This record gives sequence, structure tokens and C-alpha cells, in this order.
Amino acid sequence: MPILLPRRGLLRTGLAMPGLALLGNLRVQAAEGNPFLLGVASGEPTASSVVLWTRLATQWRNGGGMPPEPVPVDWIVARDEGLRDIVRQGRAMAVPEDAHSVHAEVDGLEPDRPYWYRFTALGAATDIARTRTAPRPGMMSSRLRFAVASCQQYEHGYFGAYRHMLAEEPDLVVFLGDYIYEMSWGRNLVRSHEGPSARDLTGYRDRYALYKTDPDLQAMHRACPWLVTWDDHEVSNDYANDRGERERGEPFMARRAAAYKAFWEHMPLPPSARPDGPSARIYRRTAFGDLAGFHILDDRQYRDYQPCQAPNYGGGGRVTRENCAELDDPSRSMLGEAQEAWLKQGLSAERARWTILAQQTRMARLGSLQKPHTYWTDGWDGYSAARQRLLEQLAESRTPNPLVIGGDIHAHLVAELRPDFDRVERAPIAVEFTGTSITSQGGRLAGHYPDDPHVAYADGSSRGYIMMTLTPETATADLRAIADPRDRDTGISTPRRYVVEAGRSVLQRA
Repeated sequence: MPILLPRRGLLRTGLAMPGLALLGNLRVQAAEGNPFLLGVASGEPTASSVVLWTRLATQWRNGGGMPPEPVPVDWIVARDEGLRDIVRQGRAMAVPEDAHSVHAEVDGLEPDRPYWYRFTALGAATDIARTRTAPRPGMMSSRLRFAVASCQQYEHGYFGAYRHMLAEEPDLVVFLGDYIYEMSWGRNLVRSHEGPSARDLTGYRDRYALYKTDPDLQAMHRACPWLVTWDDHEVSNDYANDRGERERGEPFMARRAAAYKAFWEHMPLPPSARPDGPSARIYRRTAFGDLAGFHILDDRQYRDYQPCQAPNYGGGGRVTRENCAELDDPSRSMLGEAQEAWLKQGLSAERARWTILAQQTRMARLGSLQKPHTYWTDGWDGYSAARQRLLEQLAESRTPNPLVIGGDIHAHLVAELRPDFDRVERAPIAVEFTGTSITSQGGRLAGHYPDDPHVAYADGSSRGYIMMTLTPETATADLRAIADPRDRDTGISTPRRYVVEAGRSVLQRA
């Protein structure tokens, strides 16, 4: 828990900065309780910088419970856990317009090493947290260990998966969407959102704040930096571009603007990532020396609508090729024209040993078991020509060792990817690891799919995450499955482990 310090304690430790005494004249002192209720986080690591995040809030309801005043927040970064060897320190203003969130960009750091940090404000200090920088360009690290996580519906269970993830000491967490759920759904709920569906800025802020009170999630954020992107439930189920399931046009875009702002306010993203109304540039690249290059995608904001939608209804559905010609329409895009061009350029220029496409959902083709096969249109199966373009680009550019990671489907799925999935004689050009949900109730996938032999494994019966370990020679994926999301102290197992050798996009069971 954050430490509440007396004013004299702050002055004695040297953490106070000029102007702190002025707080006595501000109405912010009327805020009662721990102002760091929502914890801290770090993200966007480079070889010389990292982003540190916190948000002042004394309660998760009512927009955080803070008075409408700016508050100075001090931060320090040190080489040691005791915060004696301080290398950087500064002050940020937490303003009510941004829900009193802080996004401190800390630069001038050394590459490929851990750092420890803490925030102080209003006579309180956060727990000391740990982050780390990336290796410098040109450096081939011996190992990178990162977790792949997604889909954490608060009502469906406790976030015990993060307790096990924490014990595995990853260097990085890559979160692929559905950090919150804007609505309630499911069966046998364990805990409650305690409010209606989020539709406006206060609603989304309160939803993020509630999720961030979870102690296991807070502990995982304190342990290492995160790279984050969003999926649909950060706004509304199955939304595409400017259309939700039941909303479209200006009303939906107002909702999207509120959702995007709340996302930025609660994620370890830099000030430059602040949305402009309903628009936000979240696709980006980051490298971990010469070992791994991450291409982080956004498959919601720019996509074409899902094909063959019912009248007056948006979102995904199940269709057959016989009754939905739009499935294979080459003009349709999942990423949008600008993002497709950006990704094409980046894949052609990639020189890291492993190329990671961090995107939201399953990429491999997967039809239903009955015939004729039906395909789910909200994922890449609804944008098959766009998928083929991307996979052909990987092959033509000889992008080094592509690994596709995804979430969304609430199931573990492992597959080999080809531009034409029916040409099984052609060598795969990428390998895909889709992770199951942290808590969100299960997908329907199970067993083998004889008409989709590129799918090596599919199981939606368990919750968990993937732990990836990269070396210059191999990529290893441990599919981690918790025993029971309804149990805070749940156990965990590894139902499958796969290895990919550098130079061969072929799955090997380990």
C-alpha cells in the first residue's frame, strides 16, 4: 500500500521540491484518503527512456473523488530499490482535465537495466516500483521474456493469473486489449461493476479505476513495463470504425472520444499519445536491441465494417462463403490504408532477429466444424483479403522470423500461417500464438479442425496467459492456464509448450 508521509518526512528525505509549501493554500487538501489508490505503472521502454504513470484518486467512483484543482506530483528514479542512487527526478502537474493522471517521460537512462521509481503528492508516497529499459540498437541480448495478456472481465473472476505471471519475472507485459469491459455480461459473476455500462467520460474513468484497484493487477504493473493496445471493449462490443452494434455516426463518435481519452488517462503512454477527440494514434513500433522488434497494431479504429451485417445492426456474425461474397472482397481492410502502408514499410525494414506482430485477435483461418463452414466476421476471417496481403508481404519482404501474437477469443490457439491456408504443401511464413483471457469467460474452441490443419492447438476451456521467451536461437511459448478464476489463490499449469527455431516458421511441441 502507498505510504502516507508527514510533511516533515517529505522535507527530511529531500523529496520535497520548491512550491510544495503552497499546497496548504489549495483546496486539494480537502481530499481525504490515499491519493494513490490506483497504483502506478510504467511503459514504452526504449534504450534510454520509459514512461511512468499514476493517477491521483481517493476513490474509484465519482471520477476519482479529487477536488477540481491541479496538484503537483513529484517522481524519482533510482538505480537501486532503496532509492538511494537517484538518477532522475522531476515534477508533473496532475490536472483535473486529465483525471489527475500523470504521464512522466523519463529519459537519459542507461540501456538494458532495471530502475526503481516512486511518486509523492499530498503527503503520500506510492510503493516503490520497478521498470527497465530496452537494450540499445545493435545489441543482441541473450534473452527476452515477455507475457502476453488480454481480456480481463472484472466480474468473471479475480486476477490471480497476474500473481503467477509476477512469479515468472517477465521483462515486459504485452497487453492486447479488453483491459476493461464497458458492460456487464456472463454467468455466475464473482464480483460486480457496481454501475451501468460505461458510455461517457465519467463512466469510463470509473470503470478503469475500479479495475485498477485489483491488488494482483497493481502488483504486475509495479513489476515491469507494459506495452498496451486496445480492442473493442475499451469502447463497446465489436465496434468497427465509427459504428457500434447499435450506434453509429456522431453519437457513437462522442462515446468513442470519451473511451479513448479514458484509456490514455489510465495507461503508461506518453503525453504525445493523448487522443484528439475520437482519434488516437496507437499503432507504433519499438525494439529490444537486435533481438526483437514489436509492431503494435490497432485493428479497431480504421477497419471497414464487418461483412454482411444484418440490417440496423453492427458487429460480428457467423456467415458462410456461399452467402457472403464480401468475405473475400480485396478492397476491404482490417487496419486501414495508412496503417497498412506503415506496417508494410516497417516489415520491409525490420532487421531484428524476431519480428513480433502484436495485434488484437486470432489471425489463422478457422471455420466451424459443420459444413458448409461458417466464419466469424469480427476477426481476420472477416477480412481474408487483407490478411492475405499482410502474409504475402511477410513472405515477399523476407521479414525475419515473424511471430503473430493475439487475444480476444478467450482461448489458447497456436497455428502456422500461410497466405493460402489450403496450400498445405507451402512452407509457413509465420507462427501465431493467441492467448486465452485473464478472466473473461471461455471461448468455444476445442480439439482439432481437420479442414484447418494449420491450427496445431485450440482450447477455450481455461483462463490464463502466454509466457514467451526469446533467444537468438529460439522462441518458446508456454501456454499458461489457471485452475479457477473464481479463486484468488488459484493454481496454474502449462498444458502446452511450443518452440520455434530461428530461420524456420515451424511449430515444434516441447
